[in-house]
Amino acid sequence: MASISAKPQLFKILGSNPSRSAGARRPASIRCSTSQPPRPRRYRITLLPGDGIGPEVVSVAKDVLSVAGALEGIEFSYSELLMGGAAIDTVGVPLPEETLAKAKESDAVLLGAIGGYKWDGNAKPLKPETGLLQLRAGLGVFANLRPASVLPQLVDSSTLKKEVAEGVDLMVIRELTGGIYFGEPRGFGTNDAGVDIGFNTEVYSALEIDRIARVAFEVARKRRCKLCSVDKANVLEASMLWRKRVNEISSEFPDVQLSHMYVDNAAMQLIRDPRQFDTMVTNNIFGDILSDEASMLTGSIGMLPSASVSGSGPGLFEPIHGSAPDIAGQDKANPLATVLSVAMLLRYGLGEENAARRIEDAVIETLNKGFRTGDIHSSGMVLVGCKRMGEEVLKSVDSQKPVAALG
Repeated sequence: MASISAKPQLFKILGSNPSRSAGARRPASIRCSTSQPPRPRRYRITLLPGDGIGPEVVSVAKDVLSVAGALEGIEFSYSELLMGGAAIDTVGVPLPEETLAKAKESDAVLLGAIGGYKWDGNAKPLKPETGLLQLRAGLGVFANLRPASVLPQLVDSSTLKKEVAEGVDLMVIRELTGGIYFGEPRGFGTNDAGVDIGFNTEVYSALEIDRIARVAFEVARKRRCKLCSVDKANVLEASMLWRKRVNEISSEFPDVQLSHMYVDNAAMQLIRDPRQFDTMVTNNIFGDILSDEASMLTGSIGMLPSASVSGSGPGLFEPIHGSAPDIAGQDKANPLATVLSVAMLLRYGLGEENAARRIEDAVIETLNKGFRTGDIHSSGMVLVGCKRMGEEVLKSVDSQKPVAALG
């Protein structure tokens, strides 16, 4: 099913000015319909459930996406394909050619989770994580957006003191297709003493730095106009170039306040005083670590979505949690990170702001009613499983008025 229009460019989508805090947001205002309902917008979505709890959370998110879309006159067609360990077991590789080809043809890609103990001993080409890196490179999604907001409903779930966690609302912009995860040369060998070694290369070009910096400045401009660039420029040449280029790009965004911080200090400051941060931009490996750390400020990694986007072509949307094989199939997973990932899919991937807000509002309403999965449960709340949590979110979405009925 073809999309009715060309995919919007990244900066145009970033200009949608999404709310920074779902808990503090005013109800979305939706324009009245005309006497003739608008023609439905149609999008093709590739689903990659993956491994572990991936199929459970993707199933919930798909249902929520469909209902929220229908209320806005949006139709989706879905293609569900293999990736990760499931693909290895079925066809012998972590990212089948068919999966990548279908993903490239779609309007957006929703990924559940990949990996698990079963494949930990595989050679690198046959690891689920290799398929994920191949997917990111194949789609060219160089900018990873990871929000971390402490919702008022969950502030007591954070392991930090309430006065430290309350009000945290930040966005980590991670460069996703360069750096040490992709740099060459890499591999194994022996040194002059005949001792085995493993080696990787941290390398960035000015082009790679410039494009992620511009995305970060654009995001910061739509938030509180504060951007902190994180590097290790006191030691690493790649970071020295990173800082130089970010400083140069900053001249294009005089309204955004730029600061720099070494990664070790940034890791400490995220725990000491997380409210000092608004938007952070950093390289691939630092972003991997810092965004996971930031997620725990919120109380559970099961609450955090992410968006990986490029200048054109489909984006990749996924929860930042892993496959959690220890609870897979037990109806214990928290699906809200994946549900919020489809909200990001709508906003950053398709430019459908109203539908995105419907989902975010439904998540907040569900939390306000006291429903909690095990990872965010506290005394006095209603403990539910993955399926029930999804049902409650669906009820909240379904209770909203369709756009044609608003006046």
